[in-house]
Amino acid sequence: MQPALGGLVAVVWQPSVVEAFVDEPDLPTPLVMVKGVWSAMATGFTADTGNATLDALVSGGGMASMLITLWLILAALAFGGIMQATGQLGVLIGPLHRWARSDRKLMIATGGTGIATNLVAADQYLAIVLTTTVNKEEFEQRHIAPQSLSRQVEDTATVTSPLVPWNSCGAYMAASLGVATIAYLPFCFFNLINPAVSFAYALLGRGIGHTDDDDYAAAPETVDMYGISGRDVDKVGRV
Repeated sequence: MQPALGGLVAVVWQPSVVEAFVDEPDLPTPLVMVKGVWSAMATGFTADTGNATLDALVSGGGMASMLITLWLILAALAFGGIMQATGQLGVLIGPLHRWARSDRKLMIATGGTGIATNLVAADQYLAIVLTTTVNKEEFEQRHIAPQSLSRQVEDTATVTSPLVPWNSCGAYMAASLGVATIAYLPFCFFNLINPAVSFAYALLGRGIGHTDDDDYAAAPETVDMYGISGRDVDKVGRV
């Protein structure tokens, strides 16, 4: 997205650069500016300022250069959807739940699931959603607070995704920054330390909150209201 930023700056401070980039003298100036920014966002812009550092900052391939990352995200979402819809996730997670008979082991299993999903499914959103989905019922049955589930997923699935080169987060950052995932990985102190602290807390049984039966509200069998508008369900569609 660096070309988009460079294009917007050029519109304000260097409109002549945008006009040269578009290279359509017959086009009105406002349309030239719009097309220049749009083209820079879509296919990128190559600057030649004489400063290599500045050129690298404002030059790039635009959104077109991110298509490989988008394909990776789409493929990962499709893979995760198939796994969930066919029940394969439940089969895979079953033995893990049978092993995790204590609350401490369940927290460890949840964190491990999030990291493993990042490695296998190659997408952070899948790691977050699927890890939460497959463990939610188990947490409810053991009356472990949902905040504990949310925190464990965030401490593991969320922060480790940029460390995986083939994960959508790792691929996006490598493509955007021009730095290989393995190159910046040793300097991601938060992403490395946070999961370790989370697993240490789980082993010690610290920070595992519990709830009473009434804290988990059951889903209503019937719905009387529609959304936040307060309209009756029977009247919806008969406006």
